[in-house]
Amino acid sequence: MSKAIKYYYDFLSQPSRALWIGMKLGKIPFDDCPVALRKREHLTDEYKKINRFQKVPAIVDGNFQLSESVAIVRYLSDKGQFSEKLYPKSLEARARVDEFLEWQHLGIRVPCGLFFRSVWLYPVNGIAPMPKTEKIQKLVKDVETNLEFVERLWLEKDFLIGDQLTVADIFGASEINQMKLCQYNVSEKQFPKVAKWLARVRESSNPYFDEAHNFVYEKSKQAVSAKV
Repeated sequence: MSKAIKYYYDFLSQPSRALWIGMKLGKIPFDDCPVALRKREHLTDEYKKINRFQKVPAIVDGNFQLSESVAIVRYLSDKGQFSEKLYPKSLEARARVDEFLEWQHLGIRVPCGLFFRSVWLYPVNGIAPMPKTEKIQKLVKDVETNLEFVERLWLEKDFLIGDQLTVADIFGASEINQMKLCQYNVSEKQFPKVAKWLARVRESSNPYFDEAHNFVYEKSKQAVSAKV
């Protein structure tokens, strides 16, 4: 009997959350190997032996090590271990999922990530001060330009690739939800399709979605309470 893969992750990482949710939904057995980014555990020599890029997530499957969340999804799928509902095997359906996963690197991850790092991560950790209002407005504008693309180009049906939840939805929603830490919530008035889609993804992938996002929810609530 083969051993379970080892999964190295931190819920502060958007791709870590997305992959964790997908693996849980697909009932993939794995050993939890948390890597505390805030304690810089990813920068240790020990972890560098696991992932030479010193980022999360990563897996170890026997003697094989792999980083990059999308590559891990494809690897597990090719091994027959990833849910076919979340990452289809049929050529055209998989190509549509891959289309979004490739697009979202620049279309969602870059603008949302820049906003998150500039407005929450760097100030909270004393790496850089909170940006000036003009800079924040520019970051928000970049985010909303791409949310508009999701609204118009990707959400013709209930989910990004049709009527069924896929890893595309989980990855996209995890990136957008990260901005809750910056006190940014998608406006139902401005982006009604995106707002309903986010709620639909959460409902369809719970309880794992909420478990993975608990840190995001709690920290965003604390920030609100601190302002009151």
